[in-house]
Amino acid sequence: MKLKLAGRNGHTYHSSSNSEQQNNLNTAHHTRLIKEEAKRLGFDYCGISKAAFLEEEAPRLEKWLSKNMQGQMKYMENHFDKRLDPRLLVEGAKSVISLLLNYYPHENQKDPETPKISKYAYGKDYHLVIKEKLKQLHHFIITNIGEINGRAFVDSAPVMDKAWAKRSGLGWVGKNSNLINKNNGSFFFIAELIVDLELEHDGAIGDYCGTCTRCIDACPTDAIVEPYLVDGSKCISYFTIELKENIPPGLKGKFENWAFGCDICQDVCPWNRFSSPTNETMFAPKKELLDMSKNDWEEISEELFNKLFQDSALQRTKYNGLKRNLHFLRKTAP
Repeated sequence: MKLKLAGRNGHTYHSSSNSEQQNNLNTAHHTRLIKEEAKRLGFDYCGISKAAFLEEEAPRLEKWLSKNMQGQMKYMENHFDKRLDPRLLVEGAKSVISLLLNYYPHENQKDPETPKISKYAYGKDYHLVIKEKLKQLHHFIITNIGEINGRAFVDSAPVMDKAWAKRSGLGWVGKNSNLINKNNGSFFFIAELIVDLELEHDGAIGDYCGTCTRCIDACPTDAIVEPYLVDGSKCISYFTIELKENIPPGLKGKFENWAFGCDICQDVCPWNRFSSPTNETMFAPKKELLDMSKNDWEEISEELFNKLFQDSALQRTKYNGLKRNLHFLRKTAP
């Protein structure tokens, strides 16, 4: 589908240089409009990169899969080519619009003895929150720029979101494989709009991890097997969310009380001293969640689970999965 460019006024440009200049002005104008609207919708950062094949990431992904670091996440093996080339996801794609939305909470769980859940799961499921914002941004582009062919992605399709955010200048991929922003750390959700619209492209920034190895040293299951390489099948998040079988007994005492997900490699990252609480109200946790004691978690009923975690990322593991995790923590507590 061809784009109807804003600013067309019926004039015929007889000079190719004039025509090129006008196209550049349109591109700059459209880029500015999109970034301003992204900010208005509540996104913390917006960056844009050229839709092209991810040459640097291709051999890394192939190596990661060949070593079975995806564990039971079989979906990671699907659509290999599409993961590396957005033009296979959106016909005629020219630009990848990457967006970051901060989820760092204002408050944390109060009882230090209580089973812990990852900060990203405190509030409403980010898929629901971000998809609505992307829908509004897509509508804005169509309304103010013209008809485009495009798709929105929020961690639910074969898109290498961290690679695109890196290319868009929103941060660098750290040794813990998380995207790190120099100004605000790594507690962000990443989303994309892939469109067949020519836009100005931002450039990647440098890597500022330096000689720091805090994330590697702190991981209790040794999931960060080397700098910038995480074995997903060894990660606490994998065991508490993705794994559908019983947790291997050999991991006894290594979960550090994490019942859903894990934030250890982010919590120890020096760049997260710059993290600031989110402005997104839908990510705010319920008071009942923060106030839950260790005993409350132990005795949680399915009815209370569904009430507390309606539209929550915890629905991913479901009640039975959470009970399995809690049982494992109780059984393996030192």
